[in-house]
Amino acid sequence: MKRVLIFFVHCFARLFYKREYLSGKMFASDHLTLGWRLVLRYWFVQKIVGVNRKVPWPCSPLVKIGQWKNIEFDNDDIDNFTSPGTYFQSINARLKIGKGTKIAPGVGLITANHSFDDLDQNAIGKDIEIGRNCWIGMNTVILPGVILGDHTIVGAGSIVTKSFSEGNCIIAGNPAKIVRYLDKPQRSIS
Repeated sequence: MKRVLIFFVHCFARLFYKREYLSGKMFASDHLTLGWRLVLRYWFVQKIVGVNRKVPWPCSPLVKIGQWKNIEFDNDDIDNFTSPGTYFQSINARLKIGKGTKIAPGVGLITANHSFDDLDQNAIGKDIEIGRNCWIGMNTVILPGVILGDHTIVGAGSIVTKSFSEGNCIIAGNPAKIVRYLDKPQRSIS
């Protein structure tokens, strides 16, 4: 009976989401892992009601996603799109999230601001790149053009206005500054 249920869920998910996003550790095929439960939890509001309808992977209706085609992430980290109040703007610029990175609720990743000359228009977007194995704390805002190196921890409520591409550090504050350097990790995710 369990295998029949799992088969049904897999087939059902492929009706609503792109197959390429239904892979990785969150979608192990032998049981109903987190990824499959996200499909069951969000499909109706996302695909029928229309909240984030065009996004081809399961995501919470409490998450705002701009231009999904500009977002690059590892399928193992699809749970980042379930944090309530998170805003993935990605307007006219790329948003790259490294493997193993965790994003807390209320985080804003903003690739374009309003034009100073005309607030009804967006300024030219600038890519945001977040390295591997980073932690972005609750209610953090990361502004256009920021690059965070691998193993960067951003304290809750921080406003990140400049890059910390060297990584291996804890940053916090408004504007964010290095609070402490971290030892380089002994192992990395492949």
